[in-house]
Amino acid sequence: MRIVDLRSDTKTMPSAQMRMAIAEAELGDADEGEDPTVNKLEAMAAQRLGKEAAILVSSGTQGNMTAVLSQCARGKSVIVGKNTHINLGEAGGLASLAGVSLHALQNTSSGSLDADEVTSSINLNSKDWPETGMISLENTQNLEGGLALNQGQLKVIADIAHDHDLPFHIDGARLFNAVVYLGVSADELVHDADTVTFCLSKGLAAPVGSVLCGTEETIAEARRWVKYLGGSMRQAGIIAAAGIVALESMVERLADDHEHARRLATGLQSIIGFKVDAENVQSNILFAHVEGNDGAQLAAAINERGIRFYDLCELGWRFVTGYGITSDDIDHALDVVETTVREFREGRITVSVSNAPSRL
Repeated sequence: MRIVDLRSDTKTMPSAQMRMAIAEAELGDADEGEDPTVNKLEAMAAQRLGKEAAILVSSGTQGNMTAVLSQCARGKSVIVGKNTHINLGEAGGLASLAGVSLHALQNTSSGSLDADEVTSSINLNSKDWPETGMISLENTQNLEGGLALNQGQLKVIADIAHDHDLPFHIDGARLFNAVVYLGVSADELVHDADTVTFCLSKGLAAPVGSVLCGTEETIAEARRWVKYLGGSMRQAGIIAAAGIVALESMVERLADDHEHARRLATGLQSIIGFKVDAENVQSNILFAHVEGNDGAQLAAAINERGIRFYDLCELGWRFVTGYGITSDDIDHALDVVETTVREFREGRITVSVSNAPSRL
């Protein structure tokens, strides 16, 4: 059976160039700052984002955790969007490990936060409510359909943070998707952020790793917290080597993923009973909503036929394109979905709901 895996861009596999770079990487003790390949990646990442320094971490979750630990004291709160990964997809780590609570606000239709609501939510002197210690946005916005926030939108929230002497953090797991969609440089887009994380292992297709960027002082503090979290690595050049290839050769090709997502959205939109905002697909993520009460069964049936995606219940069916997904894969996926929908509606197939994948 032919599999087209549209669950996440975390399913990407490293390119042949990455595998070769991994095999030939010059190595040293990264924990001692002696791995030349790690040092090169960190310097490259910092320069690309216009920040003073950077640190390679194991994942975006660890990068976000470290950014908070480095800038926000225990007992304080972080203002975030309700539908962000920090709020919904990081296992409550900020509460359990950082001792920080999350003040989640409803995301706007653009994926950002309402400036007035952010301002009114900041607490700096109440004895009853957690003191605000940071404000964070996600870019692109995963659960808002991959929406990209432009520099102006980010600056509005950054200015509010800085006016109250608060750090502003960007969870840029898919930052370079926003860069490509908006047609701007990464350093221009994140100019107003104090810290930024971005993933190497999503659309950039490296096998593992994320990078946290910020000031020299913040990153020095981050190195201590990464050690505390058990994240220090030794010959991590084998990870960094793929990351270097990712930054050098995988950013521009993200436009292909965006085109595939638009192609998929347009095709799904044409299927009776499907609602897709195809005109607003900005990056490599799209959501489809299906009429009726049997969406979970239908999702399971389509997954059983090799078209993999996540059924996120009221959020809809999430499809994500990435490296390795071709135009032919998209056409095949649409053929399978359309055929399965027709046969399902005709009562010719049944399936157990338990077979439908569902996660963030």
